[in-house]
Amino acid sequence: MHSLEQLHDDAAPAPIALADWTDLVQEDLVHANPTPENLRRPVADVQLYDALDDRANVRNAVVLAIGVSCGSAGFERVLVHAADGEAAAVIVKARGTPIEDLRAASNRHDVPVLVVGEDADWTRLIATARTAVAGAAVDSVSGVRLGDLFAFANAVASITNGAASIVDPSGRILGYSTVPGQPIDDLRRETTLTLQERTPPALDEDFKVVYASTVALLVQSPGDIADRLALAVRAGGELLGSIWIIDPGGERRQPALDALDRLAPLAGLHMLHARSSSDFTERRNADLMRTLMADPAQASFAAAQLGLEFTDGFAIAAFALAHPNAGSLDAMREQHRLLQLVTVTCNVQFRSAYSALIDSVVYALLPCAGENPRAAHRRVIRDLGSYATTISAHPVVAAVGGIAEEIGELPRSRTEAVRTLQFLMHRQSVARESPTPLLPAVAVFEDHWTELNLLEIGRYIAEKHLDRFDVIDAIRAYDEAHHTDFLITLRAYFDSNANVSKAADRMHVHGNTIRYRITRLTEEFSIDFDDPTTRLWLWLRLVSTDTA
Repeated sequence: MHSLEQLHDDAAPAPIALADWTDLVQEDLVHANPTPENLRRPVADVQLYDALDDRANVRNAVVLAIGVSCGSAGFERVLVHAADGEAAAVIVKARGTPIEDLRAASNRHDVPVLVVGEDADWTRLIATARTAVAGAAVDSVSGVRLGDLFAFANAVASITNGAASIVDPSGRILGYSTVPGQPIDDLRRETTLTLQERTPPALDEDFKVVYASTVALLVQSPGDIADRLALAVRAGGELLGSIWIIDPGGERRQPALDALDRLAPLAGLHMLHARSSSDFTERRNADLMRTLMADPAQASFAAAQLGLEFTDGFAIAAFALAHPNAGSLDAMREQHRLLQLVTVTCNVQFRSAYSALIDSVVYALLPCAGENPRAAHRRVIRDLGSYATTISAHPVVAAVGGIAEEIGELPRSRTEAVRTLQFLMHRQSVARESPTPLLPAVAVFEDHWTELNLLEIGRYIAEKHLDRFDVIDAIRAYDEAHHTDFLITLRAYFDSNANVSKAADRMHVHGNTIRYRITRLTEEFSIDFDDPTTRLWLWLRLVSTDTA
């Protein structure tokens, strides 16, 4: 691996017009006084206002007035400082101040005032604003919509003459080029199919070297894998990811590296907008899906927002990773990969995808068109289970609730999906402690209808305290105190329809051992095994407890 020289052009970016800068930021900024003169103000920097440092040079800078209340003496000081220093503009939160008052203040001090929403994240705005200043100097891909990383990857591939991939810090492929005629290798084919790097960047030495560099590098690869040109992408000091180009080689290599360095600020701007757009879309989808599954009164509105046509019905599917540390950072990253995998798979299978990550569970709406929708549902969850190794070392657990023929039945379908998912997750946790292979981790609700209903009976018994007069808890306590197996024997005896030989085979003991234990249970706990209602009740208690 060899580092190549940095660009010689280290000068500050040339100023751009305030109107053009706000277009690049793409934040909900409202101009209090959008006169032609104000919109043409040059922008070359972004600064935070410091009330204790009125001598700071703010010429051509957008000043972010954080923590300043409009209409206060502090706000007036900001405007005086900005006007005296020939600042490009001041950004504030209105906090209830009428736009007319802000326009008057702008006119009074002859400085543009931009208003950002009350819920705006200052940290994100600072990063986007500064990256917009740097990115504006690069016009090579000006026709690409900000945040469209696939179109941006195509533009980069055309400029550098090499197939491009854009990767986030977790190793997820955010965008890749499809320029005809550019050579690719097996690694490129694999990562674009799975949308994931083979090795997480945190464990990959090449990624570590690229992240440590401030310029584009040549990364030499072993075997049949082509060499790569790579660039770490940052904004405001934050690592957003990296761009990887298949090395065009020869005399094209150095121009490609130079182009990557020039494109770095714009790449950061695109990645910031893509992340912001992705975060917004995920939050919106999660809110709408939550409404569909839990709020029947507002469900029709949520369906309209999603563009959902409720003709053949839907079923709620629930997906989770059997991760031992569900709240860890690794688990959270893998949950987002699972969301992406579910979305892509549903798009392929149904030509549509309605999915969201809610409380560590990925939910999806599965259409029920066709003669056998359940076969399609089983195929999707089976495929997702087999794809799990591409996103996590832990298995994906998937469950589908019953079909909801009307929109008001979606909450019921979700409940069934969650109950099935929890049942499968419990089986996975038990199987992990057993030397036998893991049980299948995908199912539709009706696959375990009996067990799930028994669980409901067990919960009802516990909630209503219907177990306070039976002997199950007493037998369990006796086993723990005396290291006996009476409870296990009782379950094996009932499961064998009171056949001593079958019960002995189940427990791998002699038949006389079973007879002895049944006699002891009769004597110690006064169980009347000849009474069918007693047998039924004790079996029901055992099976509803063991299933949980």
